[in-house]
Amino acid sequence: MAEKRDYYEVLGLQKGAGEEEIKRAFRQLAKKYHPDLNPGNKEAEAKFKEVNEAYEVLSDKDKRQRYDQFGFAGVDPSYGGGTAGAGGFGGGFGGFGDLGDLFGDIFGGGFGGFGGGSRVRDPNGPIRGEHLSAQVTISFMEAVKGCTKELKVGRLENCSECGGSGAKKGTSPETCPDCHGTGQVTVRRQTAIGVMQMQQPCARCGGRGRVIKEQCPKCGGKGRVKVNKTITVNIPAGIDDGQTVAVRGQGDSGRNGGPAGDLRVTVNVRPDPIFERDGYDIWCEIPITYAQAAMGDDITVPTVDGKVSYHVPEGTQSGTVFRLRDKGVQSLNGRGRGDQYVRAVIEVPKSLTRTQKEKLREFDESLGEKNYQKRKSFAERLRDRFNEKDAK
Repeated sequence: MAEKRDYYEVLGLQKGAGEEEIKRAFRQLAKKYHPDLNPGNKEAEAKFKEVNEAYEVLSDKDKRQRYDQFGFAGVDPSYGGGTAGAGGFGGGFGGFGDLGDLFGDIFGGGFGGFGGGSRVRDPNGPIRGEHLSAQVTISFMEAVKGCTKELKVGRLENCSECGGSGAKKGTSPETCPDCHGTGQVTVRRQTAIGVMQMQQPCARCGGRGRVIKEQCPKCGGKGRVKVNKTITVNIPAGIDDGQTVAVRGQGDSGRNGGPAGDLRVTVNVRPDPIFERDGYDIWCEIPITYAQAAMGDDITVPTVDGKVSYHVPEGTQSGTVFRLRDKGVQSLNGRGRGDQYVRAVIEVPKSLTRTQKEKLREFDESLGEKNYQKRKSFAERLRDRFNEKDAK
Protein backbone atom coordinates (compact mmCIF):
# COMPACT_ATOMS: atom_id res chain seq x y z
CA MET A 1 0.00 0.00 0.00
CA ALA A 2 1.40 3.40 -0.97
CA GLU A 3 2.21 5.65 1.94
CA LYS A 4 -0.22 8.52 2.41
CA ARG A 5 1.01 12.01 1.74
CA ASP A 6 0.50 14.81 4.23
CA TYR A 7 -2.82 16.51 3.47
CA TYR A 8 -1.23 19.97 3.43
CA GLU A 9 1.37 18.68 0.96
CA VAL A 10 -1.39 17.24 -1.24
CA LEU A 11 -3.01 20.68 -1.55
CA GLY A 12 0.33 22.48 -1.80
CA LEU A 13 -0.24 24.39 1.44
CA GLN A 14 1.62 25.20 4.64
CA LYS A 15 0.21 24.14 8.00
CA GLY A 16 -1.88 27.02 9.34
CA ALA A 17 -3.32 27.94 5.93
CA GLY A 18 -6.60 29.87 6.06
CA GLU A 19 -10.00 28.59 4.95
CA GLU A 20 -9.93 30.60 1.72
CA GLU A 21 -6.46 29.29 0.86
CA ILE A 22 -7.64 25.73 1.37
CA LYS A 23 -10.77 26.29 -0.72
CA ARG A 24 -8.81 28.00 -3.52
CA ALA A 25 -6.15 25.26 -3.64
CA PHE A 26 -8.81 22.55 -3.72
CA ARG A 27 -10.71 24.19 -6.59
CA GLN A 28 -7.59 24.51 -8.70
CA LEU A 29 -6.43 20.94 -8.15
CA ALA A 30 -9.92 19.41 -8.43
CA LYS A 31 -10.39 21.16 -11.76
CA LYS A 32 -6.94 20.02 -12.92
CA TYR A 33 -7.45 16.34 -12.08
CA HIS A 34 -11.22 15.99 -12.58
CA PRO A 35 -11.97 12.63 -14.29
CA ASP A 36 -14.21 14.31 -16.88
CA LEU A 37 -11.26 16.41 -18.03
CA ASN A 38 -8.84 13.45 -17.90
CA PRO A 39 -10.78 10.50 -19.36
CA GLY A 40 -8.97 7.19 -18.94
CA ASN A 41 -6.12 8.77 -16.96
CA LYS A 42 -5.72 6.56 -13.88
CA GLU A 43 -3.03 8.79 -12.38
CA ALA A 44 -5.31 11.85 -12.59
CA GLU A 45 -8.15 9.82 -11.07
CA ALA A 46 -5.94 8.83 -8.13
CA LYS A 47 -4.83 12.44 -7.68
CA PHE A 48 -8.46 13.60 -7.74
CA LYS A 49 -9.37 11.17 -4.96
CA GLU A 50 -6.32 12.22 -2.95
CA VAL A 51 -7.23 15.91 -3.30
CA ASN A 52 -10.85 15.23 -2.27
CA GLU A 53 -9.73 13.28 0.80
CA ALA A 54 -7.35 16.05 1.87
CA TYR A 55 -10.01 18.73 1.40
CA GLU A 56 -12.63 16.75 3.31
CA VAL A 57 -10.39 16.79 6.37
CA LEU A 58 -8.81 20.26 6.14
CA SER A 59 -12.09 22.03 5.34
CA ASP A 60 -13.74 20.60 8.46
CA LYS A 61 -12.71 22.52 11.59
CA ASP A 62 -12.97 19.56 13.97
CA LYS A 63 -11.31 17.04 11.65
CA ARG A 64 -8.51 19.49 10.86
CA GLN A 65 -7.86 20.09 14.57
CA ARG A 66 -7.60 16.35 15.19
CA TYR A 67 -5.36 15.90 12.14
CA ASP A 68 -3.05 18.73 13.23
CA GLN A 69 -2.71 17.16 16.67
CA PHE A 70 -2.61 13.43 15.91
CA GLY A 71 -1.96 13.16 12.17
CA PHE A 72 -3.79 10.43 10.21
CA ALA A 73 -4.62 8.59 13.45
CA GLY A 74 -6.83 11.54 14.43
CA VAL A 75 -9.13 11.11 11.43
CA ASP A 76 -8.64 7.49 10.42
CA PRO A 77 -8.78 4.84 13.18
CA SER A 78 -7.21 2.28 10.84
CA TYR A 79 -3.92 4.09 11.32
CA GLY A 80 -3.95 3.02 14.98
CA GLY A 81 -4.20 4.95 18.17
CA GLY A 82 -7.50 6.68 17.43
CA THR A 83 -7.83 10.22 18.75
CA ALA A 84 -7.23 9.66 22.42
CA GLY A 85 -3.50 8.87 22.31
CA ALA A 86 -2.10 12.18 23.49
CA GLY A 87 -4.99 12.98 25.75
CA GLY A 88 -4.57 10.31 28.39
CA PHE A 89 -8.03 8.98 29.15
CA GLY A 90 -9.78 11.76 27.24
CA GLY A 91 -11.03 13.81 30.16
CA GLY A 92 -9.54 12.73 33.49
CA PHE A 93 -11.03 10.38 36.04
CA GLY A 94 -13.95 12.51 37.18
CA GLY A 95 -16.46 10.10 38.73
CA PHE A 96 -14.36 7.22 37.23
CA GLY A 97 -16.74 7.29 34.26
CA ASP A 98 -13.94 7.47 31.68
CA LEU A 99 -11.96 4.79 33.51
CA GLY A 100 -15.00 2.58 33.10
CA ASP A 101 -14.94 3.28 29.37
CA LEU A 102 -11.27 2.29 29.27
CA PHE A 103 -11.92 -1.07 30.88
CA GLY A 104 -14.87 -1.54 28.57
CA ASP A 105 -12.53 -1.14 25.61
CA ILE A 106 -10.04 -3.60 27.09
CA PHE A 107 -12.46 -6.32 28.11
CA GLY A 108 -15.05 -5.89 25.37
CA GLY A 109 -18.05 -5.03 27.52
CA GLY A 110 -19.61 -2.42 29.75
CA PHE A 111 -17.61 -1.82 32.93
CA GLY A 112 -20.00 -1.48 35.79
CA GLY A 113 -18.03 -0.98 39.02
CA PHE A 114 -17.50 2.80 38.94
CA GLY A 115 -19.80 5.84 38.91
CA GLY A 116 -21.35 6.67 35.50
CA GLY A 117 -24.12 4.07 35.86
CA SER A 118 -25.08 1.26 33.53
CA ARG A 119 -25.29 2.10 29.85
CA VAL A 120 -26.70 -1.22 28.68
CA ARG A 121 -29.53 -0.61 26.25
CA ASP A 122 -32.47 -2.87 25.62
CA PRO A 123 -31.23 -5.32 22.96
CA ASN A 124 -34.78 -5.81 21.74
CA GLY A 125 -35.53 -2.10 21.51
CA PRO A 126 -35.78 -0.25 18.17
CA ILE A 127 -32.45 0.37 16.44
CA ARG A 128 -32.03 2.92 13.67
CA GLY A 129 -30.73 1.59 10.37
CA GLU A 130 -27.27 2.48 9.08
CA HIS A 131 -26.72 5.53 6.89
CA LEU A 132 -25.54 4.91 3.34
CA SER A 133 -23.23 7.05 1.22
CA ALA A 134 -23.26 7.67 -2.52
CA GLN A 135 -21.88 10.16 -5.03
CA VAL A 136 -23.37 11.85 -8.05
CA THR A 137 -21.71 14.04 -10.68
CA ILE A 138 -23.69 16.91 -12.19
CA SER A 139 -22.99 19.80 -14.55
CA PHE A 140 -22.33 23.38 -13.45
CA MET A 141 -25.74 24.51 -14.69
CA GLU A 142 -27.51 21.63 -12.93
CA ALA A 143 -25.88 22.77 -9.69
CA VAL A 144 -27.02 26.36 -10.28
CA LYS A 145 -30.58 25.52 -11.31
CA GLY A 146 -31.18 22.32 -9.35
CA CYS A 147 -32.03 18.94 -10.86
CA THR A 148 -33.31 15.45 -10.19
CA LYS A 149 -31.10 12.37 -10.45
CA GLU A 150 -31.78 8.67 -10.10
CA LEU A 151 -29.25 6.51 -8.26
CA LYS A 152 -29.07 2.74 -7.99
CA VAL A 153 -28.31 1.88 -4.37
CA GLY A 154 -27.92 -1.45 -2.59
CA ARG A 155 -29.66 -1.24 0.77
CA LEU A 156 -30.73 -3.66 3.49
CA GLU A 157 -34.48 -4.11 3.83
CA ASN A 158 -36.53 -6.21 6.23
CA CYS A 159 -36.92 -9.74 4.94
CA SER A 160 -40.36 -10.19 3.39
CA GLU A 161 -40.41 -13.87 4.41
CA CYS A 162 -39.92 -13.45 8.17
CA GLY A 163 -40.86 -9.78 8.59
CA GLY A 164 -37.43 -8.99 9.97
CA SER A 165 -37.46 -11.48 12.86
CA GLY A 166 -34.89 -13.82 11.32
CA ALA A 167 -36.94 -16.85 12.38
CA LYS A 168 -38.51 -19.37 10.05
CA LYS A 169 -42.06 -18.50 9.05
CA GLY A 170 -44.49 -19.78 11.68
CA THR A 171 -41.89 -19.64 14.47
CA SER A 172 -40.59 -16.86 16.70
CA PRO A 173 -37.26 -16.02 18.35
CA GLU A 174 -37.02 -17.18 21.97
CA THR A 175 -35.57 -15.42 25.01
CA CYS A 176 -31.93 -16.35 25.46
CA PRO A 177 -31.58 -18.67 28.50
CA ASP A 178 -28.08 -17.39 29.32
CA CYS A 179 -28.75 -13.63 29.54
CA HIS A 180 -32.52 -13.87 30.07
CA GLY A 181 -33.16 -11.37 27.28
CA THR A 182 -30.79 -8.63 28.47
CA GLY A 183 -28.09 -9.35 25.90
CA GLN A 184 -25.43 -8.99 28.64
CA VAL A 185 -23.83 -11.45 31.04
CA THR A 186 -21.81 -10.72 34.18
CA VAL A 187 -18.30 -12.17 34.37
CA ARG A 188 -15.43 -11.98 36.86
CA ARG A 189 -11.95 -11.20 35.55
CA GLN A 190 -8.55 -11.19 37.20
CA THR A 191 -6.94 -7.82 36.38
CA ALA A 192 -3.82 -5.95 37.44
CA ILE A 193 -5.79 -4.32 40.24
CA GLY A 194 -7.55 -7.46 41.46
CA VAL A 195 -10.66 -9.47 40.62
CA MET A 196 -13.26 -7.29 38.94
CA GLN A 197 -16.86 -7.90 37.97
CA MET A 198 -18.03 -6.61 34.64
CA GLN A 199 -20.58 -7.10 31.92
CA GLN A 200 -20.02 -8.25 28.37
CA PRO A 201 -22.23 -9.27 25.43
CA CYS A 202 -23.79 -12.66 25.76
CA ALA A 203 -21.91 -15.22 23.66
CA ARG A 204 -24.95 -17.39 22.95
CA CYS A 205 -27.20 -14.71 21.45
CA GLY A 206 -24.51 -12.26 20.35
CA GLY A 207 -25.96 -9.53 22.58
CA ARG A 208 -29.39 -9.67 20.95
CA GLY A 209 -31.21 -11.18 23.94
CA ARG A 210 -32.97 -13.71 21.73
CA VAL A 211 -32.01 -16.95 20.03
CA ILE A 212 -33.41 -18.35 16.82
CA LYS A 213 -33.85 -22.12 16.73
CA GLU A 214 -35.05 -22.28 13.14
CA GLN A 215 -33.61 -19.63 10.85
CA CYS A 216 -35.48 -18.04 7.98
CA PRO A 217 -34.18 -19.67 4.76
CA LYS A 218 -34.41 -16.42 2.80
CA CYS A 219 -32.29 -14.15 5.05
CA GLY A 220 -30.34 -16.83 6.95
CA GLY A 221 -31.58 -15.54 10.29
CA LYS A 222 -30.33 -11.99 9.75
CA GLY A 223 -33.77 -10.47 9.37
CA ARG A 224 -32.67 -8.24 6.48
CA VAL A 225 -31.76 -8.85 2.84
CA LYS A 226 -29.79 -6.82 0.30
CA VAL A 227 -32.00 -5.09 -2.26
CA ASN A 228 -30.93 -2.98 -5.23
CA LYS A 229 -33.20 0.02 -5.46
CA THR A 230 -33.47 3.06 -7.73
CA ILE A 231 -33.81 6.19 -5.61
CA THR A 232 -34.76 9.65 -6.87
CA VAL A 233 -32.56 12.40 -5.45
CA ASN A 234 -33.65 16.03 -5.62
CA ILE A 235 -30.56 18.24 -5.95
CA PRO A 236 -31.46 21.75 -4.73
CA ALA A 237 -30.58 24.86 -6.73
CA GLY A 238 -27.40 26.46 -5.42
CA ILE A 239 -25.65 23.24 -4.35
CA ASP A 240 -21.87 23.52 -4.48
CA ASP A 241 -19.15 21.00 -5.28
CA GLY A 242 -18.48 18.64 -2.37
CA GLN A 243 -21.72 19.36 -0.50
CA THR A 244 -24.02 16.55 0.63
CA VAL A 245 -27.75 15.99 0.18
CA ALA A 246 -29.53 13.76 2.71
CA VAL A 247 -32.38 11.60 1.43
CA ARG A 248 -34.27 10.75 4.61
CA GLY A 249 -35.24 7.14 5.27
CA GLN A 250 -33.46 5.70 2.21
CA GLY A 251 -30.59 4.07 4.09
CA ASP A 252 -30.66 0.55 5.56
CA SER A 253 -33.89 -0.43 7.29
CA GLY A 254 -33.94 -0.37 11.08
CA ARG A 255 -34.14 -3.33 13.43
CA ASN A 256 -36.89 -4.14 15.89
CA GLY A 257 -39.14 -1.51 14.38
CA GLY A 258 -36.48 1.21 14.37
CA PRO A 259 -36.45 3.88 11.65
CA ALA A 260 -34.40 3.50 8.47
CA GLY A 261 -31.14 5.36 8.08
CA ASP A 262 -30.53 8.07 5.50
CA LEU A 263 -28.86 8.07 2.12
CA ARG A 264 -26.19 10.76 2.04
CA VAL A 265 -25.30 11.83 -1.49
CA THR A 266 -22.12 13.82 -2.06
CA VAL A 267 -22.38 16.07 -5.12
CA ASN A 268 -19.47 16.51 -7.53
CA VAL A 269 -19.85 19.45 -9.92
CA ARG A 270 -18.09 19.36 -13.28
CA PRO A 271 -16.09 22.50 -14.14
CA ASP A 272 -17.71 24.83 -16.69
CA PRO A 273 -15.76 26.15 -19.72
CA ILE A 274 -17.21 29.68 -19.29
CA PHE A 275 -18.20 30.24 -15.67
CA GLU A 276 -16.29 29.90 -12.42
CA ARG A 277 -18.03 29.93 -9.06
CA ASP A 278 -16.98 31.69 -5.87
CA GLY A 279 -19.55 31.01 -3.17
CA TYR A 280 -22.81 32.31 -4.62
CA ASP A 281 -21.02 34.66 -7.05
CA ILE A 282 -20.11 33.77 -10.61
CA TRP A 283 -17.08 34.99 -12.57
CA CYS A 284 -16.41 34.93 -16.28
CA GLU A 285 -13.78 36.42 -18.55
CA ILE A 286 -14.67 38.05 -21.87
CA PRO A 287 -12.12 39.04 -24.53
CA ILE A 288 -12.72 42.40 -26.23
CA THR A 289 -10.85 44.12 -29.06
CA TYR A 290 -8.59 47.12 -28.69
CA ALA A 291 -11.12 49.22 -30.64
CA GLN A 292 -13.99 48.15 -28.38
CA ALA A 293 -11.97 49.06 -25.29
CA ALA A 294 -10.86 52.41 -26.70
CA MET A 295 -14.15 53.61 -28.17
CA GLY A 296 -16.67 51.65 -26.08
CA ASP A 297 -19.14 49.14 -27.45
CA ASP A 298 -22.13 46.96 -26.64
CA ILE A 299 -21.08 43.37 -25.99
CA THR A 300 -23.01 40.15 -25.32
CA VAL A 301 -22.42 38.66 -21.89
CA PRO A 302 -23.41 35.06 -21.07
CA THR A 303 -25.15 34.49 -17.72
CA VAL A 304 -26.74 31.44 -16.12
CA ASP A 305 -30.11 32.93 -17.15
CA GLY A 306 -29.12 33.48 -20.79
CA LYS A 307 -27.40 36.23 -22.77
CA VAL A 308 -27.57 39.90 -21.76
CA SER A 309 -26.27 43.06 -23.43
CA TYR A 310 -23.70 45.19 -21.61
CA HIS A 311 -22.15 48.49 -22.68
CA VAL A 312 -18.37 48.62 -22.29
CA PRO A 313 -17.53 52.28 -21.64
CA GLU A 314 -14.95 54.21 -23.65
CA GLY A 315 -11.40 53.84 -22.36
CA THR A 316 -11.91 50.48 -20.63
CA GLN A 317 -8.63 48.99 -19.44
CA SER A 318 -7.69 45.32 -19.67
CA GLY A 319 -8.67 43.51 -16.48
CA THR A 320 -11.52 45.88 -15.63
CA VAL A 321 -14.29 44.04 -13.73
CA PHE A 322 -17.99 44.76 -14.25
CA ARG A 323 -20.68 43.65 -11.83
CA LEU A 324 -24.08 42.28 -12.81
CA ARG A 325 -26.27 42.30 -9.73
CA ASP A 326 -28.41 39.24 -8.89
CA LYS A 327 -27.05 37.26 -11.83
CA GLY A 328 -25.20 34.76 -9.65
CA VAL A 329 -26.25 31.55 -7.90
CA GLN A 330 -29.41 31.23 -5.86
CA SER A 331 -28.80 30.80 -2.13
CA LEU A 332 -29.53 27.30 -0.86
CA ASN A 333 -32.03 28.73 1.63
CA GLY A 334 -33.80 30.47 -1.26
CA ARG A 335 -33.09 33.97 0.05
CA GLY A 336 -31.47 36.06 -2.66
CA ARG A 337 -28.81 35.42 -5.26
CA GLY A 338 -25.18 36.23 -5.71
CA ASP A 339 -23.79 38.51 -8.40
CA GLN A 340 -21.93 37.89 -11.62
CA TYR A 341 -18.55 39.52 -12.19
CA VAL A 342 -17.27 40.01 -15.73
CA ARG A 343 -13.58 40.63 -16.32
CA ALA A 344 -12.87 42.37 -19.64
CA VAL A 345 -9.56 41.32 -21.19
CA ILE A 346 -8.20 43.18 -24.21
CA GLU A 347 -6.99 40.74 -26.84
CA VAL A 348 -3.94 42.03 -28.73
CA PRO A 349 -4.25 41.15 -32.45
CA LYS A 350 -1.72 38.78 -33.99
CA SER A 351 -0.51 38.03 -37.53
CA LEU A 352 -0.87 41.64 -38.76
CA THR A 353 -0.25 42.39 -42.43
CA ARG A 354 2.26 45.04 -43.52
CA THR A 355 -0.55 47.45 -44.33
CA GLN A 356 -2.16 46.91 -40.93
CA LYS A 357 1.14 47.50 -39.15
CA GLU A 358 1.73 50.75 -41.06
CA LYS A 359 -1.75 52.01 -40.17
CA LEU A 360 -1.30 51.02 -36.55
CA ARG A 361 2.07 52.76 -36.37
CA GLU A 362 0.58 55.88 -37.95
CA PHE A 363 -2.28 55.78 -35.44
CA ASP A 364 0.11 55.30 -32.50
CA GLU A 365 2.22 58.26 -33.57
CA SER A 366 -0.89 60.43 -33.61
CA LEU A 367 -1.47 59.84 -29.89
CA GLY A 368 -0.12 62.09 -27.14
CA GLU A 369 0.26 62.17 -23.37
CA LYS A 370 -3.40 63.05 -22.84
CA ASN A 371 -4.32 59.70 -24.42
CA TYR A 372 -2.07 57.73 -22.04
CA GLN A 373 -2.65 59.00 -18.51
CA LYS A 374 -1.21 55.92 -16.80
CA ARG A 375 1.94 55.98 -18.90
CA LYS A 376 2.37 59.68 -18.21
CA SER A 377 1.96 59.14 -14.46
CA PHE A 378 4.41 56.26 -14.47
CA ALA A 379 7.00 58.29 -16.39
CA GLU A 380 6.72 61.06 -13.81
CA ARG A 381 7.19 58.65 -10.89
CA LEU A 382 10.13 57.05 -12.67
CA ARG A 383 11.75 60.45 -13.24
CA ASP A 384 11.27 61.43 -9.60
CA ARG A 385 12.81 58.17 -8.40
CA PHE A 386 16.00 58.57 -10.47
CA ASN A 387 16.30 62.28 -9.64
CA GLU A 388 16.11 61.23 -5.99
CA LYS A 389 19.03 58.84 -6.44
CA ASP A 390 21.09 61.44 -8.34
CA ALA A 391 20.57 63.96 -5.53
CA LYS A 392 22.01 61.49 -3.02
